Amino acid sequence: MNPVALITGASRGIGRGIALALAKLGHDLVINYAGNAAAAGQTVSDCVAAAKAGGAQIRAEVCQADISQGADRTRLMQFTRETWGRLDLLVNNAGVAPDVRADILDASEESFDRVIAINVKGPYFLTQLAAKWMIEQCSRRGNEADAFAKAIPPRYLGGYKPKIVTISSISAYTASTNRGDYCVSKAALSMLTPLFAARLAANGINVYEIRPGVIATDMTGGVKEKYDKLIAGGLTPIQRWGTPEDVGRAVAAIASEAFPFSTGEVINVDGGFHLRRL
Repeated sequence: MNPVALITGASRGIGRGIALALAKLGHDLVINYAGNAAAAGQTVSDCVAAAKAGGAQIRAEVCQADISQGADRTRLMQFTRETWGRLDLLVNNAGVAPDVRADILDASEESFDRVIAINVKGPYFLTQLAAKWMIEQCSRRGNEADAFAKAIPPRYLGGYKPKIVTISSISAYTASTNRGDYCVSKAALSMLTPLFAARLAANGINVYEIRPGVIATDMTGGVKEKYDKLIAGGLTPIQRWGTPEDVGRAVAAIASEAFPFSTGEVINVDGGFHLRRL
């Protein structure tokens, strides 16, 4: 019996890196995607293969849903219920950048609404749904809970409890005046973790934020030359691009119960960008 993880926006980039890391750890997976079914299917195949190579046997399924839409969020959660009957880890990863990088004096209201709906409203209300279900799971007693506890592989330190992880960005506190809507969305998203951490601690559910820096994905492909120069010039103490695998390892550490006495914690995966240096 494996723990079950739902990862939003898991077809490519950081979400795919997280899915692969959790597959190797032995999680069954719900691979959520918004539009790229082929990429989501490839992620499923690669996750199953990666788990098998590491000696684990997992199951991974895809579920299309636009998390900005309430009906889609409900359908995504219902799919997880019907497929596995449990949810042990929610990873809020899905997010978008503005279609056009525009100066904040010219940026459109339409772009703002789109970015906020996907990057903030979606994770907020999906977490609400997941948290209610996790509380329901934590309140169960009896043979089902005992069987799961006994079946947990030894790599999960000290048992297993439900968790919520949100992937934010250094843009939560770093001003980029040509994508203000994105920065505002990530600043708002960062408040999700302390809010739900404070609310859910009494229910035995820990909540975390992973804050990536400059990560090599499709989203950053268009500005590669710019960041190549910045990184070479000392933008980050660790002078390289981050990778989806870097973020995946951080989520896997949380998933493996490495931080049972921590909640509301922000883990920076940014090459040291957050350090203030003279």
